[in-house]
Amino acid sequence: MLSPFEWMIAKRYLWPGRGEAFIALVAGISVGVVALSVALLVVVMSVMNGFRGELLDKITGLNGHAVVQGYDGKIADWQPLMAQIEATPGVTSASPMIERPLLTSFGGRVEAIFLRGQTDEDLTGLGDKVLMGDIRSVSGGSGKVAIGSRLAQNLGIRVGDTITIINPQGRTTPFGTSIRQVGYEVGAIFEVGIYTFDEKFVMLPLKEAQTLLLMGDSVAQIEVTVTDPDKVGEILAPLADSLTGKAIIADWKAMNSALFEALQVERVAMFFALSFMVLVASFNILSSLVMLVRAKTRDIAIMRTMGATRRSMIKIFVTTGSTVGAIGTMTGLALGAVILFFREPIVGFIAFVTGQEIWDPEVRFLSTLPSRTDPWEVLGIVLLALGMSFLATLYPAFKAANTDPVQVLRYE
Repeated sequence: MLSPFEWMIAKRYLWPGRGEAFIALVAGISVGVVALSVALLVVVMSVMNGFRGELLDKITGLNGHAVVQGYDGKIADWQPLMAQIEATPGVTSASPMIERPLLTSFGGRVEAIFLRGQTDEDLTGLGDKVLMGDIRSVSGGSGKVAIGSRLAQNLGIRVGDTITIINPQGRTTPFGTSIRQVGYEVGAIFEVGIYTFDEKFVMLPLKEAQTLLLMGDSVAQIEVTVTDPDKVGEILAPLADSLTGKAIIADWKAMNSALFEALQVERVAMFFALSFMVLVASFNILSSLVMLVRAKTRDIAIMRTMGATRRSMIKIFVTTGSTVGAIGTMTGLALGAVILFFREPIVGFIAFVTGQEIWDPEVRFLSTLPSRTDPWEVLGIVLLALGMSFLATLYPAFKAANTDPVQVLRYE
């Protein structure tokens, strides 16, 4: 705790006098550098967390947390297996699904697609992602499909148009295998927010997918959702032994391992690299305090002769430097919050000024710049900034405390 005397002197040193404008300038720069470093760390880590979180939510929202897939691409007796999966502790839901890479044509143009057959309940779950049309019109064997927004844009498809889905593995005839081509009306256009999904996916009811792919009553996969996505492996581990020889389990970590590992490595590397900005800011605090001690050497000597202790000198200068760091840290948090709130207009402005697309969905997977601020990470950034600011004050504070009044005032 500071005494009234120590606090008074610390406040006077926080606002140098008229003849010490250079020291005030250096102190102001220190505050600015701390604020910018903290704001940059908060913004970058929030965007990285948002990117991972949004990507995980969208991937698992469309694919579930895990899939149980037959070895030959088919699960014939899937109803008892799905009941067994649903009875597993930690599993919230299980649903049959068919997914196949096929081709679609419209207006003379052909595109590769991923055909997905789902139950009517799963299809209607896309309701909040539909841009045009009605997803309910697709369910119930109406002969309609739902397609991704990018696919519709690439082929110039609107709701009500008829597309042709081509299955190369058609029926076998005496003249060879005939390619199966079936026309479907587009009942809805959806946008998941992941570029690859919006560009490739075509959704239709499970029964119609079975008919198109000549699968009878079989399904290709069973989609599984669990209570805790991060523990999906542990939850489904008891089920893996009973599925040996019948099917395999692939969770979201295994299916997207390369992507999420790359994101984690990039996240750690960015935090480590940007932390050096906090170190630079602490050097600014160190330099400003060293100059302040040099400018106030005579004052320090006088205070020592009046009874001020070395401990008081240490507390005064530690408080001065730490306050500069605290002001910069709080300013940085506010600046980071403002940048994150206006991140989309900022990205648009930069793209407008530079003429370069900053956030390309084809590269970034997501259509918009995401952000998720982790309070514990923000706390860590604050502690890092305050800790480095405190350490930067120690050398000038001890230098001031060790000032010899006799040597300074000898010729006064």
